[in-house]
Amino acid sequence: MTESYKIVTNSTNDEEKVDLDFINEEVTEKAYKFHSSFPQYNPTPLVELKNLATMFGVKDIFVKDESYRFGLNAFKVLGGSFAIGKYIAEKLGLDIDDLPYEKLISKEVKDKLGDITFITATDGNHGRGVAWAAHELQQNCVVIMPSGSALERRDNIRALGAKCDIMDDLNYDECVRLANKYAEENDWVMVQDTAWDGYEEIPTWIIQGYSTLAKEAKEQLEDKNQLPTHIFLQAGVGSFATGVTGYFASSYKGDKKPFMGLVEPEKANCNFITAEANDGKIHNVTGKMDTIMAGLACGEPVTVGWPVLKSYADAFLSIPDSAAARGMRIYGNPLKDDTRIISGESGAATMGALSEILQRKDLEEIKNKLHLDENSVILLISTEGDTDFAHYRKVVWDGYYTNDEDYQYKIMR
Repeated sequence: MTESYKIVTNSTNDEEKVDLDFINEEVTEKAYKFHSSFPQYNPTPLVELKNLATMFGVKDIFVKDESYRFGLNAFKVLGGSFAIGKYIAEKLGLDIDDLPYEKLISKEVKDKLGDITFITATDGNHGRGVAWAAHELQQNCVVIMPSGSALERRDNIRALGAKCDIMDDLNYDECVRLANKYAEENDWVMVQDTAWDGYEEIPTWIIQGYSTLAKEAKEQLEDKNQLPTHIFLQAGVGSFATGVTGYFASSYKGDKKPFMGLVEPEKANCNFITAEANDGKIHNVTGKMDTIMAGLACGEPVTVGWPVLKSYADAFLSIPDSAAARGMRIYGNPLKDDTRIISGESGAATMGALSEILQRKDLEEIKNKLHLDENSVILLISTEGDTDFAHYRKVVWDGYYTNDEDYQYKIMR
């Protein structure tokens, strides 16, 4: 069984760590101010799973539930909307602080901007966020989705007025390249959370947008007089993980910095294999990447984010699909008075991995490398709800992706 779970631990000295000026408290405050100017804004809830923590033998588990974000059932809108806001601010020669929602939708701004078309590639959640932001700001949007994408996710994007199509036989990274080609040919604006040479400014803005979530979580934990010892984050290209890791590393220095662990599907573990190689180069995963964790099915690490992850992430985990499915079932079937969370495949990846690492005897070595024990206070982010409703029911109701082998669960006392 251990071949499906892999870990690479990471350590760097202070001289090797990159600067965090682009994702510090001042920058995050700008993103937070921008997002909170939207009439739909509310901080997403931070849920305490005290009974589950007791069963797992840790001090506490907190989960930030992003299914409530702007009514879009996922966190991704934070990155896309802030990037669009920053692009418009730059185009107008203004600071983003001077462009709250009400001014962005004003006739004065619209007349100066004219019509802009934003384009992106997505498995669903990012594209829906970009489409929502474009719709709210009265602009145009084109979205390209890889082969195998859920029709429900495509239809949700189209409902926001965007042109959206699924590309047969193209994976996510190939769709990114196609979207960039269309942007160059049509003078459209590419809003993508992966980066490459010559395309790094907008991905940086997207990373900064995700830090709103991290700021909310930090303040919510402080309201409960809690300091997390561990934060586990999903990684696709790594932009979300960069935003949260960078913000917490900037906010909590030295011994106060939580242990940061990244989780990826074994079929799309580009950050893991880059950390494993540890040769100063980015390493990509190619091919179909047919994981149920659609939001994490990305083969190329984000170049602007990797130096932050290399500097401040403490461990990289590669996990099987069955772990994400188990996480979905755990969230949906809470213990006693713990709060129920509806979490999709990517959203539940960290919970599934954590649950097995804490309960399986054959994964004790990984548990020890993560420094998990009875004093651990763990923060997870459920990054999406049931964004593919039919598939969510197949996993949670019908038991899809169940691993039937004997896990030899530990007896928690």
